[in-house]
Amino acid sequence: MSILINIEDLLSGKVVEGTRVEFKVGWNPPPIMRSVCAFANDFENEGSGYIIIGVKEKSGKPIRPVVGFDPNLLEKVEKELIGYCNLIKPSFFPRLSMETVDGKHILVIWVPAGSNRPYKVPDDVTAKNKTFNYRIRYRSNSIVPNEEQETELIQLTAKIPFDDRLNTFASVDDLSYIIMREHLAKTKSKLYEESGPMNTRELAERMNLCQGADEHLFPKNVGLLMFSEDPERYFKGIRIDLVEFPQGLSSKKFDEQSFTGPIQKQLSDVLAHIKKYILKTKVIKYADKEESDRVLNYPFPAIEEALSNAVYHRNYELQDPIEVRILPESIEIISYNGVDPSLKQKDFDKGLVRARRYRNRRVGEFLKELHLTEGRGTGIPTIFNELEKNGSPKPIFDTNDPERSFFVVVIPIHNAFINQDNIIENQVSWKISDQVTDQVSFTKMLEKTSNLLEIASLTAKLSPSEWDQVRDQVRDQAESINKHIITILNYCVIPRNRKDICEKLGLTNKDSNFKRYAGEALELEWIQMTSKERSSKQTYIITNDGMRLI
Repeated sequence: MSILINIEDLLSGKVVEGTRVEFKVGWNPPPIMRSVCAFANDFENEGSGYIIIGVKEKSGKPIRPVVGFDPNLLEKVEKELIGYCNLIKPSFFPRLSMETVDGKHILVIWVPAGSNRPYKVPDDVTAKNKTFNYRIRYRSNSIVPNEEQETELIQLTAKIPFDDRLNTFASVDDLSYIIMREHLAKTKSKLYEESGPMNTRELAERMNLCQGADEHLFPKNVGLLMFSEDPERYFKGIRIDLVEFPQGLSSKKFDEQSFTGPIQKQLSDVLAHIKKYILKTKVIKYADKEESDRVLNYPFPAIEEALSNAVYHRNYELQDPIEVRILPESIEIISYNGVDPSLKQKDFDKGLVRARRYRNRRVGEFLKELHLTEGRGTGIPTIFNELEKNGSPKPIFDTNDPERSFFVVVIPIHNAFINQDNIIENQVSWKISDQVTDQVSFTKMLEKTSNLLEIASLTAKLSPSEWDQVRDQVRDQAESINKHIITILNYCVIPRNRKDICEKLGLTNKDSNFKRYAGEALELEWIQMTSKERSSKQTYIITNDGMRLI
């Protein structure tokens, strides 16, 4: 039985993280079975684990050429493995695949995350007197969990991730044989060639997309999301809406397009649309040097990572589609229902985010196999790095504390694509010189400012390198003038009603409180009403000028 991904991709570590791959020179049952148990428990919802026999390793990396595995031992190993797997409580059976690397055979034990966790296994399956323990993965080791970890593992019993659950309202025949084989072809899996004579049910079983007895065989949700023609038939709102506001949110003019089909196709189609119709390049020439800079309005890898993360981590039990807004000064990606409570806003601001446990382990596996998302914990740093390389402003992340009902990523446009002269000119008569190159002079000028418009005007002329030197000082000065407005602008990246805004500021929901603290932002058109009607359900959203001010 072949694995779903190309063996070279597995060995490279680019598709499957090193923590989920273990290398063994030969068949050694005690440590191998401990790892089988740990991978099956899938303590952090990472997805499948792989034990590769016939490969030496150094510091977690395979040594090439491989040692190899004698295929004549396969039948013996299979029989022993079945016996040892029956010792696991409850029984658990991984899948074997004989692969060819460097002209030699190697044996891969593919361990999908178990549906009946937690699992226990003897510390030594070959011993006469057996001591059973739970096992979990910690970094690259299969360890006995401590008391706290064991309690958490037991609590996970009823928490099979949504994408890995059975869907009893659908049939295995609802899966598309063609789409499944297309995936295998793209990932260059050996299973593609083997699947030719198979029918839909047989292939779905081999890909671990269904479960149950022959008469009660049901597809898993991940199968319907990724390998059915129309996922919205089973899950409402499973699409990506792309909305372009060429004149900003204040204008009624907008173009909307919905992308449907398998979620990986939605992702690829939206990215292709953005790449073809949204991305632009500009060459910046300088009077004092011959070299010129070539910049993008948005670096594509940052958009790709942000949108891939939205598809990977969204809550597919909700009926809200992912929304991509194309605005004059930014691209916003909104997904539901927000991020894990363990992830803090301060971590997003620093670009240092590592998920404690993933929501959709199977979706993540398939997206990684297609190279549509990167490995563990690399998404947010990639966005920061790509924007910095392009000379763009830093991204904005809204984790919607404390509700965590949605997550917004704002990718700002490069300053070269904004007409800087018009940002503040029509709103304030206070002027400065065209360039501020002396940081001492800048500091003195900043200290004299008395309102946010003046600060915005002052900083609008700074180059990215100059801005990096004074960012903290500017932020402190702005917050000292009116920290409530700064809070409101950041909070209203998506529509908020009066009650939400007051609660964010720690105030009671009164009209007088709202006018006192948000009235200035509304009067200066840094936020605006989303509709002309005045009602208790009215919401407010940041304007283009407000976004520039941030």
